Amino acid sequence: MKRPTLAVLISSLLALLLASLVLAVTFGPADIAPSEVWQTIGYHLGLVAENPVGRLRDAIIWDLRLPRVLAAAAVGAGLALCGAVMQALTRNPLADPYLLGLSSGASLGAVAFLLAGAALLMPLGAFVGAAAAMGLTLLVTQLLGGATPTRAILAGISISALAAAATSFLIFWSATGDSYREILSWLMGSLSGVVWSEALLVLAALLLAGLPVLLSGRSLDAFAFGDTAAAALGVDVARLRWLLLGGTALLTGVLVSIGGAIGFVGLIVPHVARLVTGSRHRVLLPVAMLLGASFMVWTDTAARSLFEPRELPVGIITALLGAPIFLLVLLRYRRIT
Repeated sequence: MKRPTLAVLISSLLALLLASLVLAVTFGPADIAPSEVWQTIGYHLGLVAENPVGRLRDAIIWDLRLPRVLAAAAVGAGLALCGAVMQALTRNPLADPYLLGLSSGASLGAVAFLLAGAALLMPLGAFVGAAAAMGLTLLVTQLLGGATPTRAILAGISISALAAAATSFLIFWSATGDSYREILSWLMGSLSGVVWSEALLVLAALLLAGLPVLLSGRSLDAFAFGDTAAAALGVDVARLRWLLLGGTALLTGVLVSIGGAIGFVGLIVPHVARLVTGSRHRVLLPVAMLLGASFMVWTDTAARSLFEPRELPVGIITALLGAPIFLLVLLRYRRIT
């Protein structure tokens, strides 16, 4: 079957994402129409002279729902991009953005800050923990002889296990009552309470760290044939691997610091994208980003809307959807091969 062109894919997925963003803002206890979303955005961008929806509805749209929806899209796009890159770098179809121990490191940092009485600084603690885990993983990889796929995986597993053990010890020793519930919610992934400053931070990280990674598609294709073949094609293998590992780790650290440990997005979305694009990373990476953004928007919308007024951690929704989708993808690949 002939695959659609890149222009058709990107334009279709952009239209899907834009519609998803607007419709997701309308979900919630307050009945919001899509036209009110556009009017509110126009007012805050200076395109409309007077507030067309009233102060209360404006606050619901602009201050509560829109930053959360935009953050969800950015988190989904970033996780999908990082997952696709990690799978290419390690030549491991089970790789995800958390392979370098970032999720466990971020969890340790967030839990440590929370138990220290600095709950408002949990995102900062998560980023510090993720950065520390990344640094330790890359250091161990270098001590083992350099950044090869096997060494990176083994180092990431060891650092992840160490950070997970430290997190469990802190929870066992210190967490009680409300702090335990808050820790549990964060560990399962949640975008509840995201404000504009956090949404803009995620979008800026996606632009600054994600754009160079996105432009590496042609070079990533060479990794499919191994390091020797990639070097023969003119790729500086060691330098590119370090740059991509560092860039994806930095971006993942920011994503985890805002949304918590949201699983399966970086694992399944690249595989779904490959069913449409094939293995060409120049096409795969942007398609995976847009698919991940829309997927995350709707899973987060389901998390906050299905059981109102209670809200599920979004990681539960991504796991419930991700596991069967991943099994279907594996069955599809088996039939193809």
